[in-house]
Amino acid sequence: MRRHVATRDSVSRPTPTLRTGLHTLLGAFLCLLLAGCGFHLKGATPVPFETIYTNINLDTEFGVRLRRTIQANSPHTRFVDNRRQADVYLQQISNDQRLRQLSIDADGRVEEYELALSFIFQVLDREGHIILAPTTLRSIRDIPYNVNVVQAKENEITRMFNDMQISLIDQILRRLSAPEVRAAYQNAAQQPSAPIPEDTPVNRSTQPGWIHQLPNGGRM
Repeated sequence: MRRHVATRDSVSRPTPTLRTGLHTLLGAFLCLLLAGCGFHLKGATPVPFETIYTNINLDTEFGVRLRRTIQANSPHTRFVDNRRQADVYLQQISNDQRLRQLSIDADGRVEEYELALSFIFQVLDREGHIILAPTTLRSIRDIPYNVNVVQAKENEITRMFNDMQISLIDQILRRLSAPEVRAAYQNAAQQPSAPIPEDTPVNRSTQPGWIHQLPNGGRM
């Protein structure tokens, strides 16, 4: 069997303008196709509520990504600044970050820490009915430590805790879009009630609590 081999001179190539036009048309076609199929991110289901109020700081990296993730999977859902205007209140109850010593060298200096993050949240409707009871998400990671570069390690620990928190976003979305949450929201009047918290944002301390668990309180 013979194969036809095209030489460079025998093949006519589309001009850059033509290629750009073809890519644009192809992109538009794919967008229409995906929209017609009701495309959303893999494994995600739209949340059942249209407006959300939260005490999570939406200006932080965690807050920005949380909002984007929810809205990417639920385009009809938006965040509002007033709890009384929201269908539900997504309340961060606690965000506990702790360090634990894992190993110590012969001189008694810490060589490795365990980072433990515990994030607790709940969802209430505007009347205080419990749509999602307090739920705890946890993440644990290990990190080597060097007492000679305290400032660099503090920054690394801070970044790692931020990454751990962001890694919980998919779990938060799965909880919010779970069938039992949808059923609870649709039958909210039959759910138990809880006191509605004040419209106060999460306390944003300028210094994390774990800093005091480092040698000399994080200072050389």
